[in-house]
Amino acid sequence: MTARYMVGIKTNGKTSSVTVDAEDALIAALKAKQMNPAAAITYVRKHNVRGDRRHPHLEVSRDEPASTRRR
Repeated sequence: MTARYMVGIKTNGKTSSVTVDAEDALIAALKAKQMNPAAAITYVRKHNVRGDRRHPHLEVSRDEPASTRRR
């Protein structure tokens, strides 16, 4: 069973966050780190549907690029 986690990352002094589909928080952090090895992981938390809709961020999934996802 997968859940959605929000992972905060910091690269070159800029912070951002991505949403990752994963089994647990550790796997979510590792997936985000795999996509951007130079990034520092600042936090991992469960995806908050209501709050994240107000403040959109990058989405990460296993197969589907963010540009093709429905919002």
